[in-house]
Amino acid sequence: MSCPLDGETVCHLFNDDLTDVPTDLRNDILIVIPARMHATRLPGKPLADIGGRPMIVHVLQRAMAANAGKVIVATDSDEIANAVTASGGTAIMTRADHASGSDRVFEAITKADPERRASIIVNLQGDLPTLDPKLVTRCIAPLATPEVDIATLTAVISDPEERTNPNVVKVVGTPVAENRLRALYFTRATAPSGDGPLYHHIGIYAYRRDSLERFVSMPPSPLEKREKLEQLRALEAGMRIDVAIVDTVPLGVDTPADLERARRFLAS
Repeated sequence: MSCPLDGETVCHLFNDDLTDVPTDLRNDILIVIPARMHATRLPGKPLADIGGRPMIVHVLQRAMAANAGKVIVATDSDEIANAVTASGGTAIMTRADHASGSDRVFEAITKADPERRASIIVNLQGDLPTLDPKLVTRCIAPLATPEVDIATLTAVISDPEERTNPNVVKVVGTPVAENRLRALYFTRATAPSGDGPLYHHIGIYAYRRDSLERFVSMPPSPLEKREKLEQLRALEAGMRIDVAIVDTVPLGVDTPADLERARRFLAS
């Protein structure tokens, strides 16, 4: 099906200042949160307790608060699925052997939406319990440009230590509009060199459905394997990724220390 965001009227509504998705577009957007139990550094983290609720439920509720489209959790764990359904959410069971969250998302949408009603798919990480819901709509907005295959987010690095931290992925891009870049590269290195801002990539993605299907059909690319960043597969294949610049970075929970920071943040 054709993407409704290609229409001139919708592109006028759906601009980079978008704070709410028009009602008639919400059926065209499916937000998928991939979640698995076997994280290396923090096993079982989707069910980690934060203020009396599992982390995955915090993420689910913040995604729903974005009011951008239907939200589902894609998982291979009965425990995660039970936590989601107990909170009133929708869980889709997927295979356990997926190599990446993108592959799990794609399997989930084929089960949840076999009629292909949704033309925009948001891949929202399940370890972002402090997510500002407005980031979901900000991520979707660049898809109003028909040439864009994938959209994602970034923020200017303000902490000097992040500039050289390989765990902070940097976006190298060229400006194409106010608060928006076209991605040229993603890297764990400090880049680009010279004067000017560096950008911290935020790992939320919005795909045109056909673009996601193409992406998961391709094998891992050379730079993807070298940097361990799957979005490089899309760039190496000539797909266009646009990046909305935002002013807040959600706390990603990868370690016990991150979990404690999230607990303190949400308790405050």
